[in-house]
Amino acid sequence: MKAVICTTYGAPEVLQLTTLKKPVPKDNEVLVKIHATAVNSGDVRVRGLAVDGFMKIIMRFVLGFKGPRKPVLGTIYSGVVEAVGKQVRQFQPGDEVFGSRGFKFGTYAEYITVAEDSPIDHKPSNATFEEAAAILFGGMTSAFFLHKAGIKAGQRVLIYGATGSVGAAGVEIARSHGAVVTAVCSEQGVELARQLGSDAIVVYTSEAYKQLNDPFDMVYDAVGKTTKKTFAALLKPNGIYLTVGGLSMAKERKKEITFLKQLFEAGKLHAHIDKSYLLTEIVEAHRYVDTGRKKGNVVVKIIADNA
Repeated sequence: MKAVICTTYGAPEVLQLTTLKKPVPKDNEVLVKIHATAVNSGDVRVRGLAVDGFMKIIMRFVLGFKGPRKPVLGTIYSGVVEAVGKQVRQFQPGDEVFGSRGFKFGTYAEYITVAEDSPIDHKPSNATFEEAAAILFGGMTSAFFLHKAGIKAGQRVLIYGATGSVGAAGVEIARSHGAVVTAVCSEQGVELARQLGSDAIVVYTSEAYKQLNDPFDMVYDAVGKTTKKTFAALLKPNGIYLTVGGLSMAKERKKEITFLKQLFEAGKLHAHIDKSYLLTEIVEAHRYVDTGRKKGNVVVKIIADNA
């Protein structure tokens, strides 16, 4: 099978297209023919080991010192079940599925085997493979943090970095719970913030959000570039500050995937795809995400539209 490997940390050019042996599912596993994956902020951080200070040492322990121990990167996928192990009951060949691998990686490839009890579900019935892949990374991250914080109807929520894959999903998830959302984004992201249904929009370069008068029940930094001190004056006395940049990491759980499926099928969550690439263009995809200018998601098609 075709796959992209990363044997050393560095610029996008360290990614190499190669041929690997097609995996065989164990008794409790599903073999998925991948149709689409994505390149997100987590992927480029792993590829370039783009973390600061002591975290770089920790990440080398976790991922590998000279390069990733698991050279096939990629964390999310959508595709079709091709075969199942004899103990599998929830899936059968031909099922259209989507799921997340987290730090197990492996989705920059034509095939992958995953355990039946891993974060995998049947993809939304109204989603294309590209759309199903697009909602996963940001959706799972935001669903985990917002649900953990107990988001509920009527709360005033500020989302900083509201038009990346994590922030965009955060806006729609928060609104699905009845929260009133203020989106903080770049000038280029204003139109997307409107499409997401944000109740108010503030351009972060103006820092106008620092002068907002009504305090918030929750501030969610969806890009991990601030601290609680940044928003201290904007939070209510018992307000909650959330950030993807802290030591707390989103857990990879099946219940978040099922939640996203239901939300998408209900028309309350959308796939915001900025650019699409082929697997052979993975270097270009990483270059684009490295610019920090993406709005929404960058999708990689493993199977081309005309395949």
